[in-house]
Amino acid sequence: MTYDTKLGIEENKVAALSYVGIWIAAIILLLIEKDNRFVRFHAMQSLMVFLPLSLLVFFIAWIPYVGWVLADFIGFPAMFLVVIFAIMAYRGMKFKIPFIGRYAYRLIYG
Repeated sequence: MTYDTKLGIEENKVAALSYVGIWIAAIILLLIEKDNRFVRFHAMQSLMVFLPLSLLVFFIAWIPYVGWVLADFIGFPAMFLVVIFAIMAYRGMKFKIPFIGRYAYRLIYG
């Protein structure tokens, strides 16, 4: 069963969008979507994974000579995670990423 969201789109598509838009879309969806806990859970989980990861890649890239290479070694697997998480959310799965997923679940579902 799918439920509509404030955006008028099915919840699984909006949940997948929270991963595709990395942490920026997650923040926007947390502000817009107040009632749908499925979308809020995925947006919170996306925010908790990809914001620190983005900051880590940003700061590592500033290391002289090797920073860009090291940042690529972190950034490319992160892009793979975005695709995997978006596909799983699109399928309607409420998966929990180890450690972070449990905390995000408690924040959203109480």
